[in-house]
Amino acid sequence: MTDTSPPPFVFYPGTAPLLVSMPHAGTYVPHALAARFTDEARQVPDTDWHMERLYAFAKDMGASILVATYSRYVVDLNRPPDGASLYPGQSVTGLCPVDTFDDTPIYARGDVPDDGEVAARRDAVWAPYHAQLRAELDSIRAQHGVAVLWDAHSIRSVLPRFFEGKLPDLNLGTANGESCDPALAQELLAIAKEARGYTAVLNGRFKGGHITRQYGNPAQNIHAVQLEMTQCSYMQEALPFDYLPEVAAGVQPHLRRMLEAAMAFAEAQSV
Repeated sequence: MTDTSPPPFVFYPGTAPLLVSMPHAGTYVPHALAARFTDEARQVPDTDWHMERLYAFAKDMGASILVATYSRYVVDLNRPPDGASLYPGQSVTGLCPVDTFDDTPIYARGDVPDDGEVAARRDAVWAPYHAQLRAELDSIRAQHGVAVLWDAHSIRSVLPRFFEGKLPDLNLGTANGESCDPALAQELLAIAKEARGYTAVLNGRFKGGHITRQYGNPAQNIHAVQLEMTQCSYMQEALPFDYLPEVAAGVQPHLRRMLEAAMAFAEAQSV
């Protein structure tokens, strides 16, 4: 966006047939844009906090890791480029959000981005992330014959705007079975359901966003899964949004089992 802005993503290449994408892990907001935000929005509360730390083990497993640097308040990497709703008829936030998950304004004076500003953000941040995502999936498939995409997300466990009550802890999404082989999806669900102290669901409230739906194509040997985790499973859900290592240690073995199952599935397909 400017010469002093960070690149749109950080990428760690791996050797396994698995790519872990973290499209909502970024917190960067350009200074001029932050000046237009409310005090609440400057805290970027709807971030998928600490994803790199939570999934640090994935790098050791040989997975490729793609991490966003910009806040979703700048541009949401898990939305279609035309801003179309992923859940028609339900409350959602947009490609360049104008309100928070608590349904409060992001822009203090109401000067929301116009079409030109949205296009500029899409070109500067959204497009490079997706180009890297596409290129790495193609590279993995060329090398291994198959690729698995794990789209890693987290969210507050109670958000009345989007769902009633408390969200299950482990929300697996495969676009209602279209983005991933059903056998892999069921194996992942079984692992999640066996995780004592956690609740799990497949294709419940969160079925997978644009990334899962756009790139998952089992017929082309690309299998995409989104995991939307409750943040209380590993961190504080309110300011200062601290990572809680002793809490995270409880769920990380289950995350690792799911990623190991995804890698084993891919390796079996590539034989």
